[in-house]
Amino acid sequence: MQRWKKTEKNLEQILYNYPRFGKNSTEVINVKNKMRQMFKDKLVLVMLVLGLLTIVAAAGVVTIQRGNGLEEENPYLSMEDRNGPAAEETGGEDRLAGASEQEREVQDSSAAETAEEGKTNLAAGEAETEAVSETEEGENTAAQAGAGNSAASAVALRFGESASLGWPVQGEVLIGYSMDTTTYFPTLEQYKCSPGMVVQSEVSTPVNAPAAARVAEIGSNEELGSYVVLELGDDYAVTCGQLKEISVAVNDYVEKGTLLGYVAEPTKYYSVEGPNVYLELTHGGSPVDPLDYLE
Repeated sequence: MQRWKKTEKNLEQILYNYPRFGKNSTEVINVKNKMRQMFKDKLVLVMLVLGLLTIVAAAGVVTIQRGNGLEEENPYLSMEDRNGPAAEETGGEDRLAGASEQEREVQDSSAAETAEEGKTNLAAGEAETEAVSETEEGENTAAQAGAGNSAASAVALRFGESASLGWPVQGEVLIGYSMDTTTYFPTLEQYKCSPGMVVQSEVSTPVNAPAAARVAEIGSNEELGSYVVLELGDDYAVTCGQLKEISVAVNDYVEKGTLLGYVAEPTKYYSVEGPNVYLELTHGGSPVDPLDYLE
């Protein structure tokens, strides 16, 4: 600004001296006014230019600052590159998911194979158990146990002509074995063959197994009442009838002297004879005289 003022003074000095060159004062004033107006216009123009430059500079600074601010912002705010770390992580998760599915399929396959093996082993075990049972039955083997028990140490059931029977109860023989001739039955008031023997006893007297045996059958009928059939081995079997409160079960293995039950009230076929135990011995299904084996 000082430079412009100095230039204006120099021009005024020149204009004041202008009459020396033949110009009058009016012209000099007009020229002076024009020069002043020209300088004012130039000054305004310069100020406008400077103002525009200032505005442009300020806009540039703001733009640069914004650019720096954007550069300092978190780059993760922008769209992630599909080939960048996020994509790699997603791919890793997909791979892990696929691996997990494969592991589950392998586990499922292993579980299915294990189940099949278990079923096969179970079937084989059952078949083996059945085979052993059949073998044991074929060899007439049994487990020596108390009444009501079906498992103990294995023992072969043997009963031959030299074997003996214990008395199921102690008492008088009311009706003996008779298959060759007939014998008299007081209740029936008639003579007929007798495949077994009737031993007198009292109601509720304990009845014991006459030998080691397997319980083959438990039943009831009108003549014998409740009865127990015992397999002795070697095709021998013994039947004890007129019982109550039977304490053994089918397929139980019993020792000699094991409690089978108690003496019951006599059936209508033995009402005259009174309370008794019916004892019948068979060999190969045919009756034999139990008295020949009783001790």
